[in-house]
Amino acid sequence: MSVAFVREESAETAQEVSLPVRKISPYPNLVTAGGLKALQAAEVSARAALEAAQGLQDAGERRRAAEAAARDLEYFSERLRSAELRPAPEQFGSVMFGSRVTILRDDERKQTFHIVGEDEADPRAGSISYVSPLARKLTAKRVGDFIDLDGHEIEILAIA
Repeated sequence: MSVAFVREESAETAQEVSLPVRKISPYPNLVTAGGLKALQAAEVSARAALEAAQGLQDAGERRRAAEAAARDLEYFSERLRSAELRPAPEQFGSVMFGSRVTILRDDERKQTFHIVGEDEADPRAGSISYVSPLARKLTAKRVGDFIDLDGHEIEILAIA
């Protein structure tokens, strides 16, 4: 039924749906130095958003903004508490957390990925989570090794 056919207070109540809690990954929260800084910045930003929400005049808008900011603050605070900082690799003999890996796909595309923590992964920007299927297949492999990913052959060209 459209909210046009119900009382105004019922329409407001229908809009007051709480956001679900942000899920925390079951995997260890490994982070690079950059990932740790990004988590710290996200926590500061969420804290500032919560403070800003408290100053909103409209009660409904204040509640919604505060709820979203509190949700993010809780998530980023927990991720910071559980963060396990891993140093950048010093050796490049095999793929590991923090490695930059250049691969050649069977369609001749070359790609380079930085293997990072879950919160800092952004495949479009060239970083993938260490728990992603590709990163899992690449881990412990060496230059010249081949892996199969979903029926496609991938060669490791470089590790840095």
